[in-house]
Amino acid sequence: MREIVLDTETTGLDPNQGHRLVELGCVELLNRIPTGATFHVYLNPERDVPAEATAIHGLTSEFLRNQPCFIDIVDDFLAFIGDDAPLVIHNASFDHGFLCAELKRIERALIARERLIDTLMLARRKHSAGPYSLDALCGRYGIDNSRRTKHGALLDAEILAEVYVELIGARQAQLGLAETIARGNDGRAGAIVLRERPQPLMPRITQADRAAHADFVATLGENALWQKFRAASG
Repeated sequence: MREIVLDTETTGLDPNQGHRLVELGCVELLNRIPTGATFHVYLNPERDVPAEATAIHGLTSEFLRNQPCFIDIVDDFLAFIGDDAPLVIHNASFDHGFLCAELKRIERALIARERLIDTLMLARRKHSAGPYSLDALCGRYGIDNSRRTKHGALLDAEILAEVYVELIGARQAQLGLAETIARGNDGRAGAIVLRERPQPLMPRITQADRAAHADFVATLGENALWQKFRAASG
């Protein structure tokens, strides 16, 4: 199953007040494992970036002025996320609102809400007590977020991918699978190796048991219930 972990950075909190996207970061998962495929762009918001926003993500008006506008990258972005891959987002309504505002502005189809997987909601359901910020969840699950000195869309998406796998309990399944995956005799990584037991299991039915069962069946004759079923089905 293909999923896209997504994060954004913006000039503010509300697209209805004219705030815009300034960064998009996406990470592709296949069966809950990162494939290495990513999508990342900085965006010219076509407006100033308030100092409060720059303090969060470190992106300035001067830097973003030379970046592409959303309309310039929208086709590549939509091609990356596809038509139906679930979108894994922390506090999904925030990012979804900004993405839809940008799409609406250039008269493109909006992203269906049904595609969203909100890790904030998952965390609230799984853990009765907060906090539920990305940093707090990293601390809960022992995920290294030391690189996260400021918010960054791609870095946050990469970290969120790890948090998501923990939230849905897929990490243990991956660890179990990893124990059966090794390098095959032909040198290809990822070949499945079936390991033999050092000592084969002892058979549970002996030859004497089999002979006794056959003798017992012979005594049942044609009036045995299973014989009647066999005759009826034949």
